[in-house]
Amino acid sequence: MAEAWVEAVGLTAGVLTTLAFLPQVLKTWRTRAVRDLSLPMYLSLTVGVFLWLVYGLLQDSPSIILANGVTFILALSILIMKIRYHR
Repeated sequence: MAEAWVEAVGLTAGVLTTLAFLPQVLKTWRTRAVRDLSLPMYLSLTVGVFLWLVYGLLQDSPSIILANGVTFILALSILIMKIRYHR
């Protein structure tokens, strides 16, 4: 029972922090405005989230895997747009 509660807290935290990236992804995709986005920040964030995903896989933690898997895709999307639209 206690493990289910802990996993629910992790899933809730993961959903909230992952959803925080969605407005930035949508705005960047819609406007293609990337000038004010920091390339080093998104590069380090994307690598860090990928490593959290690997950690979650190694720990077999659904909340860490799910949250960081989706966040990795969103952060990578912003990183790709930053590189692609930077002109």
